[in-house]
Amino acid sequence: MSGKRRWIAVLFFVNLLIISAVAQDEKNEIGAIFGRTFISDQGIQNASYFDPIIHFGKGFSFEGEYAHRFIVMPVYAISGEIAAMDDPQTKLNAGTYGDAVVPTSIKSFFVTPAARVNLFPTTAVSPWASVGVGFGHFSQSSTLDYSGTNPGKSTTSATIEGGLGLDVRAWRKLYIRGEVRDFWSGEPNFPLAPTGHSRMHNYFVGGGAFWRF
Repeated sequence: MSGKRRWIAVLFFVNLLIISAVAQDEKNEIGAIFGRTFISDQGIQNASYFDPIIHFGKGFSFEGEYAHRFIVMPVYAISGEIAAMDDPQTKLNAGTYGDAVVPTSIKSFFVTPAARVNLFPTTAVSPWASVGVGFGHFSQSSTLDYSGTNPGKSTTSATIEGGLGLDVRAWRKLYIRGEVRDFWSGEPNFPLAPTGHSRMHNYFVGGGAFWRF
């Protein structure tokens, strides 16, 4: 290797160390994401009435996030994070006026501590993946769709989270984030509309921003 190339290599390595050292000073982040929650429709077992399918609406949802970086390298970073996602209303529909079987809506809330790996964390654009375990809680409206008292109860279950996202530096320590997370939870309690499933996917798709400090 020539002297010039050697110095270029040395300078490149020193720059990486400087960037990594600066990134180490910004170990925390806090952010907010807004989006929608998507749940696949589910068939109702042994139903003999019209439209024996639970149709889930696409609820507007909010997610708050906090993360702490434990390892920051030029190629990757490993963080511990907590994602708390709230879907205040997902409307439901199934059955008919003579066969009311699901509540008019459900509310869901998920809290999942997780590990996250970012690629190229010291650059302006950084993709990432997240995996974690926490809990999910569902509550229901008191009335059934098409009228009647809802016999369903609130439920809480273990929830597995998996997510993919992309962070883009916007200004100084402010970053834009787009993400998709799957909160794989227990099913809500629908005693009049059994689906035969014990768990379901809650896909949250959203975008927002976070501040690193």
